[in-house]
Amino acid sequence: MLALAGCTGMGETRSSVEVPGEPASAKAQLLEAGASVMQTDTPPSQLDVYLVGFHPLKKEPLHQFEAHHFCDQVNDDFLQCALYDGNTEDAKLNGIEYIISEELFEQLPEEEKQFWHPHNGEILSGQLVAPNLPVAAEHELMKSKINSYGKTWHTWDTAHGAQSEGGEASLPLGEPSLAWSFNRDGEANPDLIEERDQRMGIDTEQRRKARQDLVPLAKPQSGIDTLQGEFPSPTQPIPGVEAKTSN
Repeated sequence: MLALAGCTGMGETRSSVEVPGEPASAKAQLLEAGASVMQTDTPPSQLDVYLVGFHPLKKEPLHQFEAHHFCDQVNDDFLQCALYDGNTEDAKLNGIEYIISEELFEQLPEEEKQFWHPHNGEILSGQLVAPNLPVAAEHELMKSKINSYGKTWHTWDTAHGAQSEGGEASLPLGEPSLAWSFNRDGEANPDLIEERDQRMGIDTEQRRKARQDLVPLAKPQSGIDTLQGEFPSPTQPIPGVEAKTSN
């Protein structure tokens, strides 16, 4: 019955990064073909939840990019995701994200909590989407992630063609970067959202309006104010997104 409700949009997002090296030889292609028949692909085959959102780096909040999550729902409290810079066969693996429930987050040591960002802003703003899911199914998925937290490390600065003058993005160099979440209107670059929406056939504002029934379910979260004051434009609260004042 969910399929009758209409589906959310999904367009192609190709990687803009060219990796140095020779094209795969006939021998390498033959080995790959043999491996695909004879070896298991069980772990990656479980990555059947697809989410697209936006990440700022915690230490460099103006460094923002689109993140394609391919995830495995291990259980009701734990989701593990491989992050890519697109959704086509040329996409580059550029990070990982673990998503846990509020219950698991509250069990973490205080020093560990600094690595986990809140998700209510991403959900209630309409920025986080599950492309090509029936509308009702996507809504239920977002409802299940209200009050959750994510721990995200980006290992390769490939997203949205973000390359430095030295071309470092052509390979995964340097230390991994801890990403965070947007928790107020005006934090995310509007051009980033608009470009994603046009390319993938998504209406972020429509998603936001459709999720207003989730606002009463949202609880105050840790990490909401972590990046406050780090953005040049004025920011405004997102209804339902509140900072937790004490643990």
